[in-house]
Amino acid sequence: MKIRTDSYCDVIVVGAGIAGVMAAMKAAENGASVILLSKGATFSGSSFYPGTWGLGLIGPESEDDEQDLIKTIQTVGCEMTDLSLVRSLVSGITPAIHTLQQMGIDFLEPEARNTNDFIPCFDHKNRAWYGLIFKSVKEIFSKRLNALGVQCFPHAEVLELCQTDGYINGAVIYTPNSELKYIKSKVVVLATGGFGTLFKYHLNPEDVFGMGQYLALKAGGKLINLEFIQMMQGYIKPSFGTIFNERTFRYIQMESADGQNLFDNPHDQALLKIRSTHGPFTSRLPSFDIDLRLFKAFLADQNGVKTIYSPKLKDEWPEFIRPYFKWLKEKKHLTPDDPIYLGIFAHAANGGIKIDQDAYTGIPGLYACGEVTGGMHGADRIGGLSTANGLVFGIRAGLSAAEFSKNQNLRDQSPCNFDSWAYPAIDEKRKTMQDILYRYGMIERDKPGLNRALDELTQVMNGLEKVESHTPLDIAKSRRLEAQFWVSKAFLQAALLRTESRGSHYRGDYPQKDNQLNHRILIDYDQTLRLKFESGKDE
Repeated sequence: MKIRTDSYCDVIVVGAGIAGVMAAMKAAENGASVILLSKGATFSGSSFYPGTWGLGLIGPESEDDEQDLIKTIQTVGCEMTDLSLVRSLVSGITPAIHTLQQMGIDFLEPEARNTNDFIPCFDHKNRAWYGLIFKSVKEIFSKRLNALGVQCFPHAEVLELCQTDGYINGAVIYTPNSELKYIKSKVVVLATGGFGTLFKYHLNPEDVFGMGQYLALKAGGKLINLEFIQMMQGYIKPSFGTIFNERTFRYIQMESADGQNLFDNPHDQALLKIRSTHGPFTSRLPSFDIDLRLFKAFLADQNGVKTIYSPKLKDEWPEFIRPYFKWLKEKKHLTPDDPIYLGIFAHAANGGIKIDQDAYTGIPGLYACGEVTGGMHGADRIGGLSTANGLVFGIRAGLSAAEFSKNQNLRDQSPCNFDSWAYPAIDEKRKTMQDILYRYGMIERDKPGLNRALDELTQVMNGLEKVESHTPLDIAKSRRLEAQFWVSKAFLQAALLRTESRGSHYRGDYPQKDNQLNHRILIDYDQTLRLKFESGKDE
């Protein structure tokens, strides 16, 4: 199928979370014409996930604190970080904060931020902490995008990146009108987020499923640290998908399906206290046993693990959790007196597309930023740095894309050759893959389970044959399934290759960290449609 274009721009930004919006604004500020595409609404993705009150953001308190934060990110990341990206991230946070302040964004600042509750997740000390309220951010960003002339195309999905002579020169998209359209550009910035919805239970909007990672692989890029994904507690009921506030672990009682208290001895209480200091699961701390027991109880009864808050919560009422319960009451009509039922959910990816300090993927005309990328975080990520990552590298990607576009022409005026194939009868295949990844790829992984998952994943796809199609919806669904398969396969194979437990990656058959495996797993995709793996480390 040949698709002609009637749309041109300097820069296409794919994804309208924090990273994508920052990239679009910064590119436009520097003279580029910009189209901002998003599969969901503008201001979507995990950045604006409706299951929580807003975004927490941390940074260094001073120039002297920058070196400590760099060192801590490396320690928490279990030597899986790219040091150049860590330094670039930390040095860019304070300027990014100033950028938001100049735009007029008001931050929620704590009254007593030096208390232990304001020590970021996995960190060892207090940092500068800022709360971003969704409503304020959306209003100001919207006005700024309009003022800069950024064209926003919500509910538009990128299906393929177009290349000429190795250079990216546009994208084929599926539009809200169920049409296929070719937008020609000099640069594309991927800001599509992580891949949490590849799992049956996830704390992500449905548009976060790994399409950006797949597109980068196909274009010749690499993925890094894909085995490290955050898993955390969320509500099964009421209000499915609401994020559980980890600071309340020290105030709860949990019951198994048969009514037994899951954590009923003094040692468990000590573990719950440790568990209340971090949101995602980690194998680094003794509190990992809390998550293992909760996960097994949830697998036994997927109606959720009954959780009740103790009266002590309201007696102490820590400042850090007040905004959460205020939001919970206003938006979800829930109070600490209401029992909730919890499960374990996939959340944020710590790995993704490999980039450099300028957000460059190594493919001329292709940049990436935000959760779709990897390297600035390692096996675990400090709380508040996901938002910081989106801001810092969103700005870098926008600047880099605008600068690159100044020296480029629209390289090819011919139509895009697009393979218009589709898989027949695929609606249930995605759910089957989600079940496979959740069953074998969540908190406790082992060699038999990961191999079984890869076999079952392959069986799902073996029964499908590509057929010529002229129905845009079928084509779009099929591309989503193809992306899901390849990113799922890459994730499982990376987890299989890492024969140890490190941070968010826990292997029941290799429960200890192996210092001989201090390398990052890099994933490539060759012309024979195979994944290739290599190791990498800082020089």
